[in-house]
Amino acid sequence: AEAHLYTIIKIARDEDLKEQTGKDIYFDLVDHEKVRSFRIQKQLPFSTFKEEVAKEYGIPVQFQRFWLWAKRQNHTYRPNRPLNPHEEMQSVGQLREISNKAQNAELKLFLEVEFGLDLQPLPPPEKSKEDILLFFKLYNPEKEVLCFVGRLFVKALGKPSDILRKLTEMAGFTPDEEIELYEEIKFEPNVMCEHIDKKLTFRASQLEDGDIVCFQKSPKADSGTQVRYPDIPSFLEYVHNRQVVHFRSLEKPKDDEFCLELSKLHTYDDVVERVARQLGLDDPAKIRLTSHNCYSQQPKPQPIRYQGVEHLLDMLVHYNQTSDILYYEVLDIPLPELQFLKTLKVAFHHATKEEVVIHSIRLPKNSTIADVIIDLKTKVDLSSPTAELRVLEVFYHKIYKIFPLHEKIENINDQYWTLRAEEVCKTNDVPEEEKNPSQHDRLIHVYHFTKDPLQNQSRFRILEILFFLLSVKVRL
Repeated sequence: AEAHLYTIIKIARDEDLKEQTGKDIYFDLVDHEKVRSFRIQKQLPFSTFKEEVAKEYGIPVQFQRFWLWAKRQNHTYRPNRPLNPHEEMQSVGQLREISNKAQNAELKLFLEVEFGLDLQPLPPPEKSKEDILLFFKLYNPEKEVLCFVGRLFVKALGKPSDILRKLTEMAGFTPDEEIELYEEIKFEPNVMCEHIDKKLTFRASQLEDGDIVCFQKSPKADSGTQVRYPDIPSFLEYVHNRQVVHFRSLEKPKDDEFCLELSKLHTYDDVVERVARQLGLDDPAKIRLTSHNCYSQQPKPQPIRYQGVEHLLDMLVHYNQTSDILYYEVLDIPLPELQFLKTLKVAFHHATKEEVVIHSIRLPKNSTIADVIIDLKTKVDLSSPTAELRVLEVFYHKIYKIFPLHEKIENINDQYWTLRAEEVCKTNDVPEEEKNPSQHDRLIHVYHFTKDPLQNQSRFRILEILFFLLSVKVRL
């Protein structure tokens, strides 16, 4: 009942920028979900709120200057302009409406406080239209570390060369250290970070209030130090695209086996090479990957074909969701060779033994059921030298099809259907009339069930004993 009378004010300070940059965030300046928030009555004058800030941070009211944040067209979020004296006389509710046209319940502000050499707060400096507030981040290529080091007011017609000494001081470099400057422009959908010409004015470089300048030591060709990301654009590109992937064995789809930090831009070959290296495997082509179904939380039915996707991101996207899970298998032959083969799982039923043995039959895709039977005969012990085999398609204990010998195996699906191979003797197991029934005869599917007292809903349990019974229509 009272919630509409209040608003949330979130205050970001230099301390938040220093604490978050390079840890929680790399782009923009701050995560507003992790800064100090105040629940304030909308009717409260903003000048009264400043007194509460003074108590919270120990910064007297006269040393506080607040900036409004603004979302830019490129989806970045930066301090846009300071509040003017007239706005500070208004209520908190009126200020929120000024700052947020979407009528969001929150008012986000940046608190600017200047400190002297004695670390005591100073009055904020006068700001004219020619003064630009810039924020600075420092990059260390050897340690791959990006951190916030401070902010400065610069003149629009000034040049970066005018502030180089201040920047080297901020970074702890020697005064004569050569540095390179880049502007962090945006990061969605792609990173844009452009080199700043130190000889041009800030206005000519199109820099304005709230912009971010990243800088680093100028790379030296003869340093002899090998670094992965020698400059700020390459490092930000890496951060933007890096992805920790959880790999699971396809045989144990619930358990993480290991994690790898990869790039969303890694190619198919890059990914399987890293997985093979992790597993100590010499041939990456023997790795087969399967994507994750975000809805069923299971592996997708079909594995990823060899070089069937361009980048890691393509492996992880499932409709409009992105997963961080991939499943892997280690094959006995390279995947490119395996893709020209068809592997079928066939359940062999012996004529005189109850034991059922599952055999994997791997043949070229243009093979037939006759080829499957020939291969299967090399793997099983038949009850009689004269015994023949036939292959049936079974689903939920019902025979749906007897495969003809000439049928190609390429389109046979053994994932949802069971392939059953059984012995048939030439002498008496398959009568001639069953082999060649007339148009008036019917083959009746027969299966075996038994009563099951443990089942509450269904009183019957089906057993895997299947056969045909020929029904001969009597013609009068």
